Amino acid sequence: MRVLDVDYLVVGAGASGMAFTDTLVTESGANVLMVERRHRPGGHWNDGYPFVRLHQPSAYYGVNSRPLGRDSIDQLGPNSGFYERASGAEVCDYYQRVLDEDLLASSQVRFYGMHDYVGRMSAEHQVVNRLTGEVTNVRVRHKLVDATYLETSLPSTHAPSFDVESNARLVTPNELVGLTRPASGYTVIGAGKTSMDTCNWLLDNGVPPEAIRWIRPRDPWTLDRFFWQPLALLPWLMEGVSRQVEAAAEAADPADLFGRLEACGQFIRLDPEVRPATFRGAILSAVERERLGQIENVVRQGRVLRIGTDEIVLKEGSIPTDGGQVHVDCTAAGLNRAPIRPVFEPGRVTLQWLQWGVLPFSAALIGFIEATRDSDTDKNWLCPPSPPLGEAAHWVRALDVTLRSQVTWQSDPEIAGWMERSRLNVARGVSEHVDDPRMQSALGRYLANVQPALANLEQLCKQLEALATT
Repeated sequence: MRVLDVDYLVVGAGASGMAFTDTLVTESGANVLMVERRHRPGGHWNDGYPFVRLHQPSAYYGVNSRPLGRDSIDQLGPNSGFYERASGAEVCDYYQRVLDEDLLASSQVRFYGMHDYVGRMSAEHQVVNRLTGEVTNVRVRHKLVDATYLETSLPSTHAPSFDVESNARLVTPNELVGLTRPASGYTVIGAGKTSMDTCNWLLDNGVPPEAIRWIRPRDPWTLDRFFWQPLALLPWLMEGVSRQVEAAAEAADPADLFGRLEACGQFIRLDPEVRPATFRGAILSAVERERLGQIENVVRQGRVLRIGTDEIVLKEGSIPTDGGQVHVDCTAAGLNRAPIRPVFEPGRVTLQWLQWGVLPFSAALIGFIEATRDSDTDKNWLCPPSPPLGEAAHWVRALDVTLRSQVTWQSDPEIAGWMERSRLNVARGVSEHVDDPRMQSALGRYLANVQPALANLEQLCKQLEALATT
């Protein structure tokens, strides 16, 4: 039996595990073993559908030490005028290059692909080769790092929660691209990012809107990509942040907050007639949103219970179907909504959101704090986890945590300096735009409203807690 001695054992080589490890080895001399059950790094990107892309710009995704893409602005297509968004294939290639050319080349990192983490046995941890069954014992001098706590569930890797008769045609988005015979229609099941991508892909490939039926049990709020642009377009991002803070400072209750966010263009409905109930952070351009609006056959009768050969049974009714209809399962949960726990514990780091919407940045900052601070108590004070998103109300708590953390980080010169250098920080480079009137206006309103917003968010969160107990 092989025995290894390492400083850190990182379980999972997806977006969070790679961002954490990259920053940790940059900021320290730590020796790291990364264990990944897949054959290469990249996590869920290896299982994604062929037409998947980032919803956010590549400019602030990945790891700190290596750019993703060319930081260029697209000139054509639905993303025209915005910074490029990497495809799934580009993201997978990027992570392989990070591993080969940066992490392994540093001699501080070893990578065990096709290995499962079994657990801790007495003073040692065990990992097992999935192909050979060989067991390796790992003695960890500092900490185990769990980069799988928020692991993503995708259509290609999950089991549908509804029954499907044997003759009904159900495919994943991954299988959709391999269809070889026309369908009488396409029924897209789900209301998240995957379903939006799938509907847009069908439209891109010539399927008329009237041939698409979209089962959307509950509508989501979406974000406008215009306000999520970095670098040269950063003043508009800060404009969006200032509008959110203004709304948070002035809202009388959570419903009023969402009304204000909608009025100032921060939260947008898919259907102007239907008030959304969920929020998972999907970012759309105006072109993408308008195209989705062409799909008029939207079914809102609850979740699917069974797909038969002639009908789909839903929680609140049924609708007809037929053997020529292709049903596309987009119901996977996405990011795991596991309950928050302390990021730093004796012998353990659990990677979680610190700032909603930007998991690589959160993981990289955790790596920086781990490398530069000593006490777990101090580290946890700097890194309160942000609750996972799902219900629209969850975003109120996430905004509260994010804003409070931003104030804390900016008051610490070492952390503030790291953030200004971090390519994963969506707001990096503010100082480069201080002469821009748009930035001056946005920053002025942000600074004037952030403390009132924090005070009011505390009250809004208490209102949500009271509602949850009634």
